[in-house]
Amino acid sequence: MPYIIIGGGTNMLIKDRGIDGTVIFTSKMNNITLNAERLMLNAEAGCSLQKIINLCMEHGLSGMEGLAGIPGSIGGAIAGNAGSFGCEIKDVVKSVNVLMPDGGIRGLSASDICFQYRSAKIPSDSIILSATLSFKKDEPFEIKKRFAEFINEKKSKQPVSKLSAGCVFKNPKDVSAGKLIDNAGCKGMRVGDIEVSAIHANFFINTGKATADDFLRLMDTVGKKVKDKFGIVLEPELRIIGR
Repeated sequence: MPYIIIGGGTNMLIKDRGIDGTVIFTSKMNNITLNAERLMLNAEAGCSLQKIINLCMEHGLSGMEGLAGIPGSIGGAIAGNAGSFGCEIKDVVKSVNVLMPDGGIRGLSASDICFQYRSAKIPSDSIILSATLSFKKDEPFEIKKRFAEFINEKKSKQPVSKLSAGCVFKNPKDVSAGKLIDNAGCKGMRVGDIEVSAIHANFFINTGKATADDFLRLMDTVGKKVKDKFGIVLEPELRIIGR
């Protein structure tokens, strides 16, 4: 039977006719083992990314505060190499355990995964089970201070209180997708109840009862305008699935 793995469901767009097959949620895979003396932490794939960050702050473990405010699970963060403010999850990943299609469990080092911008080379058809993370020691006060600064900056520049699926497009090399979309005149553009955010153009906001089809049509329109004006093809950052 076909299946799909979903952690927190962030950075994902499910088409209007749904998903054929089984949907497996990892939310109950949420055990965390902390070894503060060795500056290491092991977390199962369904653990909340922000819960891990909060735990690290309390114990003076630095390295993830740049991921402040990113929703979702650690498994999803690893699969998509989540990042912000110059920090990526790859910066703290030491190893990952995955379930292989034959039922065996395989350990992968960070170098095995070959992290790239918003992607990770996890073996095909495998499932992330857990990860071991490694940190640097710092004063909890200093970590919390940096975390608060990142949160405040995010609130000032992103529509964090609005209904969105996160960043729609990946940033092309050396340029912001949001800036390209803005300069192409797309801010405020709307299809149905989906609208390009006036705060950050790489976020599409659900203003009412938007459909996935509305979202996809707005993506197509925005992508075409950016290509026509700048000759750049925007690549989706969202994972688009379903029928």
